[in-house]
Amino acid sequence: MFRNLPPIVKNLLIINFIVYLAQLAFEAHGWDLVNVFGLHFVLATDFRLWQLFTYMFLHGGTMHLLLNMFSLWMFGCQAERDFGSKRFLLFYLLCGLGAGLFQEIWQLGEYALIAKDYYVPAEVLNAWATVGASGAIYGVLLSFGMNHPEQKIWLMFPPIPFKAKWFVVFMVVIELAEAFLSTGNVAHFAHLGGMFVGWLLILDFRRRDGYRGRRGRNVWQPRKPSTWQRVRERMQGKRNAMRNESNPDYRYNESKRTNEARMDEILDKVKRSGYQSLTEEEKRELFDRSQR
Repeated sequence: MFRNLPPIVKNLLIINFIVYLAQLAFEAHGWDLVNVFGLHFVLATDFRLWQLFTYMFLHGGTMHLLLNMFSLWMFGCQAERDFGSKRFLLFYLLCGLGAGLFQEIWQLGEYALIAKDYYVPAEVLNAWATVGASGAIYGVLLSFGMNHPEQKIWLMFPPIPFKAKWFVVFMVVIELAEAFLSTGNVAHFAHLGGMFVGWLLILDFRRRDGYRGRRGRNVWQPRKPSTWQRVRERMQGKRNAMRNESNPDYRYNESKRTNEARMDEILDKVKRSGYQSLTEEEKRELFDRSQR
């Protein structure tokens, strides 16, 4: 199963597990990698610009890591197939970067409220550190909900199916409620920031790809015609066939158009997901066509 994973998801899984093992090894010798590579509050003395990138590869514990990597596997594989590997990697990293920026903005607001009444020691500011891939993965979750809104997702608790679009809405509501009501150390605004940046990126991808369908459909799927349009097109096709089926030129041109449409479909698939995503039949068709 691991060999069948798309390349970016597979490498992200490997990197995150390796980094976590490195965290454990360094902690055993008294060195905490979070102090250097975790995302610190922007006004803290330990803040470094590179932390906006490195924080998303660190985790606060084994369960934190396993939950994030399970979510990456569950939603990231389909997202990489939708976007293609290069675009998916860009999407993942930008969602993680955006999540870190949102967390910094939220912490600035918290600091402004506290500092107007109390002095905040440097040690406290340095303790505000964020780690984890959750922000990037929430962006991936959003992409699944937008690109496959009708896909069913089964929850462990409660054990009922949700359509992907409603599951995303449910998660946004939960994160908003937790952000304002919870006093824990979960970076809820980082999660929301990752989803917001993911939403902006998907809108940009759709614009670049000439998407004109209804909101929520797959970014590369054209809008489906209505039932009446399909019936009318079928009837028109039958009338045209009756008029032209005896014309040799018509049959030749029709065959040529069919072959060209098939090649366009295969080449579009290569552009989206790479040559390796083709089936053996599609590879053979592409090879045979290139020899003519």
